[in-house]
Amino acid sequence: MTGKSAAAALLCLLAGAAYAKPGAQTETAVLAGGCFWGVEAVFEHVKGVRNVVSGYAGGHARDANYGAVSSERTGHAEAVRITYDPARISYAQLLRIYATVAHDPTQVNRQGPDVGPSYRSAIFPQNAAQREAAQRFLAQLRSSRFYPRPIATRIEGGGFYPAEASHQDFMRRHPYHPYILVHDRPKLAKLKRAYPQLWKA
Repeated sequence: MTGKSAAAALLCLLAGAAYAKPGAQTETAVLAGGCFWGVEAVFEHVKGVRNVVSGYAGGHARDANYGAVSSERTGHAEAVRITYDPARISYAQLLRIYATVAHDPTQVNRQGPDVGPSYRSAIFPQNAAQREAAQRFLAQLRSSRFYPRPIATRIEGGGFYPAEASHQDFMRRHPYHPYILVHDRPKLAKLKRAYPQLWKA
């Protein structure tokens, strides 16, 4: 994609976006995009985000644990729950970061070296307004042709179950883990470069 066409695609994604809501309380978004370590780290560095929790979306509570989910038979997706201040950042802006920085929305049931349905790209709207915004965003993303391959992201329903303590704040606690250095550190650099006005150190 040329610089001109990429810029046009990004402008298309901005069109009709819902921006900050003055006076609103915190809201929650649940997004799945591969290994939750990197997705969590990206959103922890976004202004307006209050808290990010790694966990499992979809499936049932009884088998929402890493061992079971890794079997790829539970129906869960590795996901993050983002608590954010809608007076500072909108749901639409979170979706743009999700689709252009946090993961590759064209990969089917995988992200990089991680393969299986638990690594799928999926948005879990928390209310009707989010569902409508997610549908609109994905339609814009597809029509913009920002990515040369088809968008694989699905809109799903289901609960969210926090992951084990060992998976929370993983990048912060293990900054030199080989997986983090190879697959997740570049996402932070991309976030800072692509969205400098939203970067939080």
